[in-house]
Amino acid sequence: MSRVSSIISLSLMAVLILVVSSEADSKSTVVITSRSLTADNKAHTALFEGSVVAKTDDMTIYADRMLVYYDEKKGEIRKIDASGNVKVVKGDRIITSKEATYWQDGRVIFTGEPMATQGDNIITGSEILYIIKEDMAVVKDSKAILKKKD
Repeated sequence: MSRVSSIISLSLMAVLILVVSSEADSKSTVVITSRSLTADNKAHTALFEGSVVAKTDDMTIYADRMLVYYDEKKGEIRKIDASGNVKVVKGDRIITSKEATYWQDGRVIFTGEPMATQGDNIITGSEILYIIKEDMAVVKDSKAILKKKD
């Protein structure tokens, strides 16, 4: 195996399984799959394209494209920019949008016709900020459709 392909293989392995640390110092593994991956070791980014799926213990993110910014020394994801058919599933909650940005501190901002659903309940707005650690959402220009439980 040539030196270049060895470096590429090691880079791909390092990027495919990254560790995300929350402020509470708990760690979970993130596994990202896609049709293609372009790793830029100098910029510390990994571009995943085509049927991208990022899974943690309790959340799954789907998108057409994800640009992952990582800290090579700490092995942590600093930020993820997702675009195209973005969908985040956490339990019975689903948030969809055209774009989303995830930060290491556990904030996710959804833009481009974001919509959150839980059962029959729907919330839309121009932007949805979801704070994972606090399980809290802030919606700009919100519209809520809440179904009465029988």
